[in-house]
Amino acid sequence: MNTSTQHDTDILIIGSGVAGLSAALRLAPFHQVTILSKSTLNEGASYYAQGGIAAVFDDTDSIESHVDDTLIAGAGICERSTVEFIASNAKHCVQWLIDQGVLFDTEVNETGETQYHLTREGGHSHRRILHHADATGKEVETTLVNLAFNHPNIQIKERYNAVDLILEDKAQKATHSRIVGAYVWSRQKEQVETIRTKTVVLATGGAAKVYQYTTNPDISSGDGIAMAWRAGCRVANLEFNQFHPTCLFHPQARNFLLTEALRGEGAYLKRPDGSRFMPDYDERGELAPRDIVARAIDHEMKRLGADCMYLDISHKSPDFIKNHFPTIYAKLLTLGLDLTQEPIPIVPAAHYTCGGVVVDSTGMTDIPNLYAIGEVSYTGLHGANRMASNSLLECLVYGWAAAENITKTIDAIPAVSHLPEWDESRVHNSDEQVIIQHNWHELRLFMWDYMGIVRTTKRLERALRRIHLLQQEINDYYANFRISNNLLELRNLVQVAELMVRCALERKESRGLHYTLDYPELLPESGPTILTR
Repeated sequence: MNTSTQHDTDILIIGSGVAGLSAALRLAPFHQVTILSKSTLNEGASYYAQGGIAAVFDDTDSIESHVDDTLIAGAGICERSTVEFIASNAKHCVQWLIDQGVLFDTEVNETGETQYHLTREGGHSHRRILHHADATGKEVETTLVNLAFNHPNIQIKERYNAVDLILEDKAQKATHSRIVGAYVWSRQKEQVETIRTKTVVLATGGAAKVYQYTTNPDISSGDGIAMAWRAGCRVANLEFNQFHPTCLFHPQARNFLLTEALRGEGAYLKRPDGSRFMPDYDERGELAPRDIVARAIDHEMKRLGADCMYLDISHKSPDFIKNHFPTIYAKLLTLGLDLTQEPIPIVPAAHYTCGGVVVDSTGMTDIPNLYAIGEVSYTGLHGANRMASNSLLECLVYGWAAAENITKTIDAIPAVSHLPEWDESRVHNSDEQVIIQHNWHELRLFMWDYMGIVRTTKRLERALRRIHLLQQEINDYYANFRISNNLLELRNLVQVAELMVRCALERKESRGLHYTLDYPELLPESGPTILTR
């Protein structure tokens, strides 16, 4: 049967993290906005961000220093103009958050004045991280969610998956055909609907769920990257998958993150015998960029045949630890671990997708009126390695930049009279869900093994062959059976996995997060890896 349910809106925002919500709230005073959320509105990577937001709020710091630190962490292939753009607009975008009611931690300085408490994380030369204890993402996300729920011009659709984008010339899938809508699937009604719109903003986050072990929530399945690629957008730098060095190693909490701010406040990384190892790898020790720290942990585990390494801040006072890291302290206690008394077992886990959909300085993709903001995008900020606490900042700055450009241009965009309906007249319900589960586990396992922290050309080629076989199975399944949440996510993950491996095979060097035994040295000249459909 064909669907007959069609919705209309000025702007469709797919994703409900900090990027999507900040753009929505900036646009809503002037336009009708629909937010599509795959789960509940606040269930996403933004909510679980612990560390904070990098911005220059201290007189001893400077935008130039923030720029330099980012360029160094990005291993030489950040786009300087983008880094300068984001660092220069950081303070007013963070101030906008504060104006919305977000509370950042404060302290009283030596002269008795109240100022923001700034912490430091890996790669930063100054304290410039604004935070709300160790639950910054929760504070920001909760504040923005409450504002969105109460805004008369924002319509929220929870438990909806975006299926595919609809272009004006859908039949030919022309690269520069403008966006006119999207097919979306209601998880509650189990039916596909269409949304007609003048502008679509992809704010769907990253794709770390492609890996067996990840700090990300289950919804991080690369949906926006895959949809944009299928529509004809370029993608870039998907070989750079950031593995957070310190994910809790515990069977009952496999994706619980131990924030980098712990190391910023003096925590040490230790071997099982209690000795420190980071000074053997980098003069910055525990505050080296994440790619260096993750590789060091991985190397020590393999060298010693150990299941994990340890993070130890027990040399600090219990009051200091409880005040600065209350969420982590409380969570660990429920697992029988005391952050104030003992080292905590940790392992690296997939954390952040540094590449994504290629966009300009307003967040617009190759397709007119289609934007991508936040982790889904490639702006040039992160280069070969994301510096800590630049991610929420990128969400805020590009949420602002996209909203500014949409407001200037949307009135000149002509509306379309009709969208092609979704046709499922030739598909039927599946009785083979086990196939999806099997393919899902196979993909995540071989991506961890072959496209992990350390790579080789042979492993990458092996991964690509497996991906192509899975794609054939999944495309056949997609063509014959009615869709489901797991099928949609698997289809997107396999697509993004292919793009990741293709990017990795094109980079004939080791740089930042991409480390290959076949090309261990840096090339003298390098840049982004860009794939075109």
